[in-house]
Amino acid sequence: MTDAADPSPETRHGLVIRSTGSWYDVRTDDGEDLRARIRGRFRLDALEIDETNPLAVGDRVKLTVGDDETGFITDIEPRENQLSRRAPGKRGAVREHVIVANVDRAWCVQSTFGPKVNPGFVDRFLVAAETRHIPAGLLLNKADLLDGNERAEEAMAFWQELYEGLGYPVILTSAVTGRGVETFRAALAGAVSVVAGPSGVGKSSLLNSVEPGLGLRTSEIGEKTQKGRHTTTFATLLEAGGGWVADTPGIREFGLWDLAPEELGGYFVEFRPYLDDCRFPNCTHVHEPGCAVQAAVDADEITPERYGSYVAMLETVEESHRASQQARWRTQGRPDDPDEPVEEIE
Repeated sequence: MTDAADPSPETRHGLVIRSTGSWYDVRTDDGEDLRARIRGRFRLDALEIDETNPLAVGDRVKLTVGDDETGFITDIEPRENQLSRRAPGKRGAVREHVIVANVDRAWCVQSTFGPKVNPGFVDRFLVAAETRHIPAGLLLNKADLLDGNERAEEAMAFWQELYEGLGYPVILTSAVTGRGVETFRAALAGAVSVVAGPSGVGKSSLLNSVEPGLGLRTSEIGEKTQKGRHTTTFATLLEAGGGWVADTPGIREFGLWDLAPEELGGYFVEFRPYLDDCRFPNCTHVHEPGCAVQAAVDADEITPERYGSYVAMLETVEESHRASQQARWRTQGRPDDPDEPVEEIE
């Protein structure tokens, strides 16, 4: 007499809707939510390509499911795109943090007041989206705090005019009054979107307004620091507004990933008409004579705010590029080409 053969595990396909780094929630194509882990080889693959995690919310996967309804992810489908940043960490530690995969639109969330708009964060976010050809927009949340604050209203009107003039949609929203909620809800319908921003800007409250019943945790900002506390612990893909929305933990820094310094100008949309008119093909648009971008700034065709953001961003991109170069040398050795520039980080 022989024992009956163990039943083969069932193979399914699904969407990663929550990621903790050690396990994942997957919505299968037949609508079931399963908890799954990944095989070790995927972690090794992630290390080889400098990713902090092999999977992100929004990934399409294949998984096997046992009798106990736990799954193992066996394959990851190719991504259409991904929104990434440089992973925070010690200087010289160069890794990619994939925020969300297969996204249709990326929304940067800022608050009108407490904390105030951080244009450097906004511009880095927009550049990151531009590098992956992801349409992006700006949510100016807590619009109810503008009431009676003339200076704040003028500031929000300035930012709205600036970014809308560049082609980025801007929505003023308030979870308190409902301002802009219907407009934002309509923008989410039928799409996979991501909302990202610093802690304290009200992402969770806004999503609760868009989709009553979500019950996302919220918290107040610190009175002294004007900084929020993390209420979203892990990236999660939520059903809201007739689409999917990736709710992300608050992001303090948005470092750019895998961007060469000479490429940066091309991701500032208002620079593009002038790039071919610079005297030097490798112009950094900072100190070179005959720079068409600098001439456009002087002629008020490019705002000083955006140009200043570019100059500050270029410095950090150059530092990141040097760090990436040295990381490659540590693992692969220095290039044999004597013409290859060798830069050291002091």
